Amino acid sequence: MRTSPTLIVTGTPGVGKTSHCELLAQATGFKLLSINQIVKDRGCQDEWDDELQSWIVNDDKANTIEDEAERGGCIIDWHVCDLFPRSWIDLVVVLRTNSTLLYDRLVARRYSEKKLQENLDSEIMEVLLEEARNSYDAEIVIELQSDNAEDIENNVERMEAWIAHWKANVSTNDT
Repeated sequence: MRTSPTLIVTGTPGVGKTSHCELLAQATGFKLLSINQIVKDRGCQDEWDDELQSWIVNDDKANTIEDEAERGGCIIDWHVCDLFPRSWIDLVVVLRTNSTLLYDRLVARRYSEKKLQENLDSEIMEVLLEEARNSYDAEIVIELQSDNAEDIENNVERMEAWIAHWKANVSTNDT
C-alpha cells in the first residue's frame, strides 16, 4: 500500500504548472515527473509539427512512469491528464488563469498565432478541466486559479494540506 499520494497538476500551457510543481516538490520531497522532460529524455515523440512548432507525443511511449506513479510520492506535470489510469492518481489539480494574462504569457513564449489561439481556446472552453472531470472521479478533481505569485503560494499550501490529510487518512485506515 502507498504511503504517499500521486498528484497530477495539469492545465493549458502558461498557467503555471511547472512553478506549482517545483515548489510543491521542494516542500514535500515528492518526485517531480515532468512529462515534457521525460518525453525528451526517453524519446517519446513521433514527429515534429511545423505548424504548431511542437513535437507530437507518442502517448504509449510517454506512459513510462507507471512504476513511479504507482509507488506514490509523485507529482506529474503535464498539460494532459487523461493519459494516466485512475488507479495511479489520487488528486488532479487543474490550474486556470485569466485569458488576458495567459495571452501575454504565451506571446512572451513566442508561440505561433495558431498555437497561441489553440491554447487560448482550450482555456476559455475549459477543455482540460472537462477532460479531468470526464477521466477521474469528481471528488479528486480540483480547479485552482493561477494568476499571480500569491495564487501559486496559496495553491501550493492547499496541495500540501491535502497531502497531509491524505496521509493521515491512510495511516488511520491501516490501524
